[in-house]
Amino acid sequence: MKKILQILILNSILVSCTNFKEDKNSSVEKEKLQLEIDSLKKLINENNSNNHQIATFLTFQKNNAENAMNFYVELFDNSEIINVKRWEKNAPIDEGKIMHATFKLNGNLFMCSDSPPIHDWDFTPAVSNYIECKNESELEKLFSKLSHDGTIMMPLNNYGFSKKFGFVQDKFGVSWQLNLQ
Repeated sequence: MKKILQILILNSILVSCTNFKEDKNSSVEKEKLQLEIDSLKKLINENNSNNHQIATFLTFQKNNAENAMNFYVELFDNSEIINVKRWEKNAPIDEGKIMHATFKLNGNLFMCSDSPPIHDWDFTPAVSNYIECKNESELEKLFSKLSHDGTIMMPLNNYGFSKKFGFVQDKFGVSWQLNLQ
């Protein structure tokens, strides 16, 4: 797909350049060409950024997906909410709860939802988010905020495989391993 789009861009440029006439309309033509090139570049960038990306999907069973998402986006740098689709009236869950949301945490794609059916399973520490921290200050800040009202499974310490490591399950039940090399 990437190569096809690149070929389309090159072809568009060549055709536009060979048909380009130097007259009073040349600046208008140049602007149109630039808009077309910019549009195709944007399409390529969007295609490349979403191509084969693996995203973590968090299914919340206590109708707290929005609280968790907002907490995480506030906690991590380079994070943002991308899209939120909500349950409407007469849905199998309270109106306004998250049907599907997409967000980034430190540039990594995450998704979440409030699940209408209550499953026999929930989050497990066997699958966790692993974060390599830049420095001890970041490690301690994340550990403190993620463990608040959560469960500390391994307190911050040197366990022999790194300078400092901690393992927590946050107040939403999501597990985090925090490491400092």
